[in-house]
Amino acid sequence: MYIEQLKKQKVNQVAYLLAIISLVLFFGMSVISSFTSDSDINAQIQQLIEQVGKTGTFVFLVLPLSLLCAFLLLWVKFVNRQSITSLTTARKKVDWGRIFFMFGLWGVFLVVSTLITYWIYPEDIILQFNWSAFIPFAIVALVLIPFQIAFEEYFFRGYMMQYIGYKTNSRFIPLFITSVFFGLVHLSNPEIGELGYWFVLFYIATGFVLGIMTLMDDGLELALGFHAANNLVGALLITSDFSVFQTDAIFKDVSTSQSFLTLLLQLAVIYPILLFICAKKYKWSHWKQNLFGKLAS
Repeated sequence: MYIEQLKKQKVNQVAYLLAIISLVLFFGMSVISSFTSDSDINAQIQQLIEQVGKTGTFVFLVLPLSLLCAFLLLWVKFVNRQSITSLTTARKKVDWGRIFFMFGLWGVFLVVSTLITYWIYPEDIILQFNWSAFIPFAIVALVLIPFQIAFEEYFFRGYMMQYIGYKTNSRFIPLFITSVFFGLVHLSNPEIGELGYWFVLFYIATGFVLGIMTLMDDGLELALGFHAANNLVGALLITSDFSVFQTDAIFKDVSTSQSFLTLLLQLAVIYPILLFICAKKYKWSHWKQNLFGKLAS
């Protein structure tokens, strides 16, 4: 089973704690600085856009996480002496079919839902497509976003989840801790300041959905596919003046805020349907044991 991977090897406690504490502090300082700064994060992003442009700002925001992905994987391989495959999945090799299936499924949903919104509410979604600006951004996004989302998944649903599971002999405790922490690190995102702190519940709920996928499917593949589609397709497709990725995307959301009912629809309807599709396709069973049971000895 995926979360029991550390039971198969000798665990270097110091190395795990050092990496986790360091990365938690990295995220914590980012959140704290957003609260203590004289200007809000969106004002800082706008200032940076004026200096280096939208694509340059995107690189500035994403590159550190992309580099941290390389650091984490090298740390796992050479310090923790754990294979990258075992950090990714309980299967003998990474199932790329699962990654591409979820990427396609969620990517299609994002495209279709955006086009429907554009058709129904043309005053809220405007077309801003510009080849000369879009192509350079798309190239940069295709290079950096896979590493950015890989870092977040490998750290939260991989490194932290496996270690906390190993220490607590529990499945739900690491699911709960990593999902809540995943949501809280997004407190520094500009959309939180625009939409309100209640919006962090969306990120926490997304963390739970990705954590459930990981535990039920015995690997990160579905979570990686979802996260890649959400960030890559989302960044290329639509932007706004209060999103963390303010880019030369195809569309721009000019609505004043996101409806609570829209958020509730995704949390209460879309996410459950997504899990239902995965459960049927991959024949998930023993939900209680996989999500709330103890680790196998």
